[in-house]
Amino acid sequence: MTASEPTHAPPAAPGLLGKLMAAVRPEFRVDILVPERGALVFDTSPCRVPGCVRQPRTRGLCKGHYYTWKDAGRPDIDVFATTASPEGLGRKELTVCIVPGCRHGGARRGLCVRHQGFWERSGEPDRAVWLATVAPVDDPDHPVCALSYCTLWTHGRSPFCTNHRSRWEAVRRPDIDEFIVLCESYGDDRFDFRPFGDRRQLKLEMQYALQCRHDERQIKTPAAVARPVIALAAASEVASLLDWPMPQWIEYFDANHAAQHGQNGQVAFLRYAYRCLEDLHCGGGWEAEFPRDVWELHRLGVEGRKRLRFDGIAQPWLRELAKRFARWRLSIGRSPNQTYIDVRAVTRLSGFLESPSVDVTSLTGVDRATLERYLADLSTDTRALHSRSRDISSLGAFFDAIRRHEWDHSLPAGAAFYPDDFPKPEKRLPRGLAEHVMAQVEQPANLDRWNHPESRLLTVILMRCGLRIGDASKVAFDCVIRDGDRAPYLHYTNRKMKREALVPIDEEVEQAIAEQQQRILRRWPDGSPWLFPAPRMNPDGRKPLTTHSYRGQLRDWLDRCEVRDEHGRPAHLTPHQWRHTFGTRLINRDVPQEVVQVLLDHSSGEMTAHYARLHDTTVRRHWEAARKVNAQGETVTIDPDGPLAEANWAKQRLGRVTQALPNGFCGLPAVKTCPHANACLTCPMFVTTPEFLPQHREHRQQVLQIISAADARGQQRVAEMNQQVLGNLDNIITTLETNSSPEELEAADAG
Repeated sequence: MTASEPTHAPPAAPGLLGKLMAAVRPEFRVDILVPERGALVFDTSPCRVPGCVRQPRTRGLCKGHYYTWKDAGRPDIDVFATTASPEGLGRKELTVCIVPGCRHGGARRGLCVRHQGFWERSGEPDRAVWLATVAPVDDPDHPVCALSYCTLWTHGRSPFCTNHRSRWEAVRRPDIDEFIVLCESYGDDRFDFRPFGDRRQLKLEMQYALQCRHDERQIKTPAAVARPVIALAAASEVASLLDWPMPQWIEYFDANHAAQHGQNGQVAFLRYAYRCLEDLHCGGGWEAEFPRDVWELHRLGVEGRKRLRFDGIAQPWLRELAKRFARWRLSIGRSPNQTYIDVRAVTRLSGFLESPSVDVTSLTGVDRATLERYLADLSTDTRALHSRSRDISSLGAFFDAIRRHEWDHSLPAGAAFYPDDFPKPEKRLPRGLAEHVMAQVEQPANLDRWNHPESRLLTVILMRCGLRIGDASKVAFDCVIRDGDRAPYLHYTNRKMKREALVPIDEEVEQAIAEQQQRILRRWPDGSPWLFPAPRMNPDGRKPLTTHSYRGQLRDWLDRCEVRDEHGRPAHLTPHQWRHTFGTRLINRDVPQEVVQVLLDHSSGEMTAHYARLHDTTVRRHWEAARKVNAQGETVTIDPDGPLAEANWAKQRLGRVTQALPNGFCGLPAVKTCPHANACLTCPMFVTTPEFLPQHREHRQQVLQIISAADARGQQRVAEMNQQVLGNLDNIITTLETNSSPEELEAADAG
């Protein structure tokens, strides 16, 4: 970074100032901070003109090239960018003296001051004739201008050439190092801390905020965002940002800034600077954070900016227990989201206990009778049933922890919840996508419309492997492993269950993963820990793609592909619906439920059973709609709404499992044995449907061949036995063909 040298500061003082002095690095502790060109966090990407290193201001052009383009009549900007000179405003080579060998600035009709004097003292002869008589200048050791882009010689004792010395004098001769920084950074982003004067701590606070932004490498912070905040702080009368609470700063900001474009970013940076100072001042760790009523979890080593608020718990005795419970839950590996749910449940209980009709003032009053009253109150809550159940579960764990860890012995023994206290859960079916929608999103032409190949690959993995989006976006770089048969598997971490898992992949996905790995190595030669690194604000490739970023890309992709639902409306889907679709498809393809449980990495078969239930419902619906014919060709009617419908379907399911017939199903009750083994076509319990017409026709041809062969050999008994089968087949085929709908016949022929 380029910077002007700071003034010498006195020794570090105790408290926040001392922490700032120890934390702010020398490259940030300057009067004028100029980020290195290309430092992403400060938005200093170069101008679109090749070779120009200036920061773009408008239309992708730096200030100098923008004015040049504007003065040229605003031509096609792409053509202009490829033809414009890379030397921008303030960096063009200045005029040099026309005397051969002289590198002084040509200030007077092409001559430097010195040679202009020689020419005047010679009587101002013809310039061309005079130049022919002047001896070339030979001074290879003459110092050049202090500005890095200027190659002219210095003038007199000044460190600048004639032209830049004039500019320095025009701005009232500031500090030379400061002037050099201003010239070198002309047109670039720079952060000027000089308005703070001798208010050292306030200056260090703003410098520390910029240093934190730089180190986090997450959000761009151009000077246009930071400059108003710096000016605002410098104009205030405070010695530290923490002298005022944040609401007062917002009020002060609004009073001194008219509404304008970019103001939200400025306020966000002000909040960020304030939060960074709070973190530095308060320190981290449990000893510092536990006493507070609002926990900043990043101070406890939790990634992100999540917080837990205990200030909504009115009772001090309950608030202290809630803090101990939250600390324990985090320490044993509970997620911050789950701990947030726990704290919210205790906060709602606090409001209930504080209500005038209850008025419980100590833990002793939280007995079973009070909890039953709470359950009655909770039953009228307008939130979803699942949310109410979570509250009961969290409070049950809360009371159990108090009792088990002996945090407070005054808790009544009956303060507990029981399984019957939970609202009866609704039977939920998977939220799988309709095949009409899946057919569109799986089209190769639509998949190719992703703007980024890594997003296309992530989508394919979600659809074909059934991963959760949070797990898929954080798949490791080396994620493919092989078994003894060299079959590839995708290795990932199931973050919900906190364990590693595997799912088989095909050759196409494996090849796409290899191509993605090569793209990563081309962009980040040192590699990345992730298969899907964040595409922006990620200079070293250490940050993974966020689920928020992918969801935004998914929304745009669906719009580009114009994916429609079965009603012709724009389809809206979430990444998790692909997981449901994956499980539903497996079940509908008769993959055993225990196999689906392994592929989805479910801890129990309960969730997988949702997919099996959907499959059972689908099959039953088609079975009820189909025409059923017995062995004599007579139509069998079953009322799907009748009192025996459920039992009849259960019998059919059992028959499908225990009697695997090639051309129908056994209708015999499970408690009976079959007296017609291998003679189903003469069995009174036989039932068939139009889907088996191809098998019946093929079977009829085989029976005819058997009868013909038996007649030829004189085997009358065999011929007679098969004549009955042939007659039954003729009746079955005739009835099915006559009474079935065209759609049923078409489906049978297609099968």
